Amino acid sequence: MCGVVGIISQNRPAAAELYDSLIHLQHRGQDAAGIITADTRFHTKKGVGLVRDIFDEQNMARLLGLAGLGHTRYPTAGGYDRENAQPVWTGVPYGIAMAHNGNLVNYTELVKELSEKDLRHLNATVDVEVILHVFAGALEKQNHDESSFFEKICQAVDEVFERISGAYSVVSVIIGKGMVVFRDPHGIRPLAKGMRINSDGTKDYIFSSETTMFYALGFQQFGFVHPGEVIYISPEGGVQSKILRKEEFSPCIFEYVYFSRPDTMVNDISVYRSRLHMGENLARRWKERYPDIIPDIVIPAPSTANTAALSAAHFLGVRYSEGLYKNPFIGRTFIMPGQTQRKRSIKYKLVPQELEIRDKKVMIVDDSIVRGNTSREIVRMVRDFGARAVYFVSACPPVISPCFYGVDMPSRGELIASQKTVEEIRQFMNVDVLLYQDIQDLKEAVLRKSNHAIESPCMACLDGHYVTGDITIEKMRDLEHQRNQERKA
Repeated sequence: MCGVVGIISQNRPAAAELYDSLIHLQHRGQDAAGIITADTRFHTKKGVGLVRDIFDEQNMARLLGLAGLGHTRYPTAGGYDRENAQPVWTGVPYGIAMAHNGNLVNYTELVKELSEKDLRHLNATVDVEVILHVFAGALEKQNHDESSFFEKICQAVDEVFERISGAYSVVSVIIGKGMVVFRDPHGIRPLAKGMRINSDGTKDYIFSSETTMFYALGFQQFGFVHPGEVIYISPEGGVQSKILRKEEFSPCIFEYVYFSRPDTMVNDISVYRSRLHMGENLARRWKERYPDIIPDIVIPAPSTANTAALSAAHFLGVRYSEGLYKNPFIGRTFIMPGQTQRKRSIKYKLVPQELEIRDKKVMIVDDSIVRGNTSREIVRMVRDFGARAVYFVSACPPVISPCFYGVDMPSRGELIASQKTVEEIRQFMNVDVLLYQDIQDLKEAVLRKSNHAIESPCMACLDGHYVTGDITIEKMRDLEHQRNQERKA
């Protein structure tokens, strides 16, 4: 899971707006970030760490051009170093830069093909470089073709769709040619589009993982990039698009549960309202299963669960309280590299408020329980501060399978619900009652809005059904082993 943005403008330098966009996307990746802009050449700045620590006035001044790409990295494949930061680029043909959000299922096979068959040299272990070389190689074959440039783009993207399996939402800049944007045929990872009309009537365009920066930069959202769609923006602002392949539209449901900011629209669905629905559905199930157990307060595990907790408290008729204070200067623990760092950070990140907790029956609402260690630490804190009883409810059903499409759930061995029963998890977490969201209730919460295009969301981590159709048990073992080796390295 990463944050990606592309901007092409008619008269405004792209760099400053790309930087502002990355600040809005920082929650999607804290490991590394990068910006690349284009005029007659590429101008690049990448680094490890947070956006504010990588870019300064001096290096921003060197990022010239009206078009460019930005990326915040959350590594699910490749190493934890600057070489794997995005965007990446190649000089053949034209000069093509690219960034993406997602994860490739057949990365290892493609690396072998590109090296031995296509004679392409890869400089890093990040999977977007594979997409770049497949796209660039397909485009290079057509250099002397009489087709229009958009037709050549379509043929190149169609080869990407033919050869590459997985989740990928891609933004690309081609020197002298403009911007190319495309999304995998299942639309697993989000990619929104926005437009800004200038005073002279010209139009600027933005494509981003989320819509949170659109208002600040003066863009109006006009939908999202469709699954299997390619969009081409010429340097003059002309727009051409085509849906090349149509599979079942299956965007990741975990975007609504955890990853996206609540103030964004993902696939024309409000994340905030989805989380309100999750809390409502949770509270309804609680009343059905535990009609005689009424908590004194409902508190969220901040901050992703705040919205669901607020809704659950309202439905139960119980006071909502921010009984856990979150230090805003600690990053998102779920996306930190390594369990040791996650466990250490949770103690600095959350501070219980004793007056809100002592001698009360406390219901904790969290967005999900993945590894279980963070949840256990939260419960321990609440008990240490005098809770009389602790109930724990999860807005997400049990996470039982790894994600191979861009979320850091690398192996079944790390997923507590893959190893233990609900009762065993309850005992491990030391709670009086543990309630998970029903999988159909989660689906209903997200899809309740009627005018969306989603056919069936990807819930592979919850039901074991991988929408690309090529994750066998043997393939799963190979991918799990590969990821564990990368972590050790």
